[in-house]
Amino acid sequence: MAHLILAIPTLGLTALAGTAVSPDQPQLQYTGRIDFSNRAAPALSWPASSITANFTGSSLAVILDDSKGSNSFNAFIDGDLEHPIVLQCNKGEKIYPVADNLSGETHQLLLTKRTEGENGATLFRGLVLADAAHLLPAPPRLPHRMEIYGDSITCGMGNEAADGAPDNNPREENSFLTYGAIAARDLHAELHLISQSGIGVIISWFDFIMPQFYDQLSAVGNNDTHWDFSQWTPDVVVINLFQNDKWLIDQKKRITPPPTDEERIKAYSEFVKTIRGKYPQAWIICALGSMDATEPGSKWPGYITAAVEQMRQENPRDHIDTLFFEFTGYGAHPRVRHHRANAVKLTAFIREKMGW
Repeated sequence: MAHLILAIPTLGLTALAGTAVSPDQPQLQYTGRIDFSNRAAPALSWPASSITANFTGSSLAVILDDSKGSNSFNAFIDGDLEHPIVLQCNKGEKIYPVADNLSGETHQLLLTKRTEGENGATLFRGLVLADAAHLLPAPPRLPHRMEIYGDSITCGMGNEAADGAPDNNPREENSFLTYGAIAARDLHAELHLISQSGIGVIISWFDFIMPQFYDQLSAVGNNDTHWDFSQWTPDVVVINLFQNDKWLIDQKKRITPPPTDEERIKAYSEFVKTIRGKYPQAWIICALGSMDATEPGSKWPGYITAAVEQMRQENPRDHIDTLFFEFTGYGAHPRVRHHRANAVKLTAFIREKMGW
């Protein structure tokens, strides 16, 4: 850490004097698939990636270097999760004031990425604390670990938009208030959220599918980065996919001839087996919903049930289950209230299975 005086004309401030904190400080706690190939500028691309810091002093600013200028972050101070400071990123390296005139001697920052990889990656360049302030030891790690593979529902696309409003405004996507993130907090679990809007198992709205995407270190498009699965092993894996497959195969008729029921079940089963190969001991929950793939009469929950039953027959001791979030009748992406209801269901299900 070093003394720092920076001019910040873009923020309407003439200067900010304080203590610079570099990203490689051991007191900083990172959670998520974060690219540390440059320790001086870790890259956050997956939604819900987070940084926690305990610190002294009366003020705090965050230094972010955003690739596109369309990402946003939540900054929570001292555990006040109901009142985030939302940082809307500009393109390039900028300093974002978070808090000033803090009372008391010690404080905590929780910084979470609201947006997903299609908005690009953000380099974390460090913090600026008050003059003579310093970092404190990181908090203990949470006792449990959960990973979710999903699509726009899991990302939180449109979850903060008004009813009837468009879903695709990045400013209204907040991964922190998705069903998975809410459940993870209720369960005291670290969360890795491996999701991309528009992605499917068989077909996506673009030219790659989850079986090609799931193992990337970077969430920015289809790329040749590779996550080291030995770095972090979840206790529970949730797979919430097939919504886009349902739209693109049954409604948009993007595959001709369409895959048979057996082919759909096989594709899903093969992906789940791929995840099982990475995590032999994890409890896998094969979920779907809460959009119209789970509406009454839909065949798609049945494909998942059939795949899971086949895997159980192959290995009766396998820890694998299904969980379906009912379609509410709301025609667009789930809003926060829908995510909260789904989180209650997921939390109860995991508690029953895992004894948490």
